Amino acid sequence: MPGMWWVTGTIVAVGLLSTYLIWTAGRVERLHARAESAARALDAHLLRRAAAAAVLAERRYGVELYAAARIALDARPDEREAAENDLTRQLRVVQLDPADPDCEAVIAASRRLALARQVHTDLVRDARSARGRPLVRLLRMGRGREWPRYFDIDDPTLTVPADVPAG
Repeated sequence: MPGMWWVTGTIVAVGLLSTYLIWTAGRVERLHARAESAARALDAHLLRRAAAAAVLAERRYGVELYAAARIALDARPDEREAAENDLTRQLRVVQLDPADPDCEAVIAASRRLALARQVHTDLVRDARSARGRPLVRLLRMGRGREWPRYFDIDDPTLTVPADVPAG
């Protein structure tokens, strides 16, 4: 009966290792799913901000802001970062009045976009970190998914001039 302890210990060790591997694979999968969900949310906020900027440009401001908004709305995925950065630069040039409902819509959309970008960046960082661990790479736990990509844009938060009272 002294050999039974080795068998029992081996079974327990294999059970613990299996549990850990299943938990790790599930974590990698969940982080990828959350990063993809955050990417879709970020895309939706980018579209909302570009649409609000287009409406604002049609009503109050000129052709340059409207063109930047349309380019951001129509951009292909590989051109998206540059188009969004251009739109952010155009929005920073314009004097936004928070009392105007159109300007307020753009300011609010920019704030929500900044939050969505931060959430997306955090989730991509976590997913890449989990997927980069040696055991995960060795067992190829993330092989069914592409590596999550960062969306690198300027901070989209717009500042309100100090002389304009916030509504």
